[in-house]
Amino acid sequence: MRINDQITLQDWELTESFTRATGPGGQNVNKVSTAVELRFEAERSPNLPAPVKTRLKRLAGRRWTQDGALILRVEETRSQARNREIARKRLAELILQALERPKPRIATRPTLASKRRRLETKAHRATVKALRTPPKNGA
Repeated sequence: MRINDQITLQDWELTESFTRATGPGGQNVNKVSTAVELRFEAERSPNLPAPVKTRLKRLAGRRWTQDGALILRVEETRSQARNREIARKRLAELILQALERPKPRIATRPTLASKRRRLETKAHRATVKALRTPPKNGA
């Protein structure tokens, strides 16, 4: 499976299994295995650099298994072939997203005006809260 000019996934890295989809669909849902579960052995993949794997793991979230595989489950259509296409397309999009190196954040200092505004709102909130207290009996 070709992702871009530099990255091509081997056949052994991808495993597909088919199960019955959930939800409406009448008799078709009970008989035909249209849902696709695509498993990509991301951690063992020689085609992905280490930083890309790290970003892919963060993007995958709960879809990332303990043994370093990425599992995508698709059951959107009643067609098994279409679900396979969707799953492969999603995998490619995830990998392309992981390829983009995030811009490094440049720390900046807050402006004098923003500091002043923050302190003014803080003082205003303090007075509002002070006015909420019941009056003292001795005064």
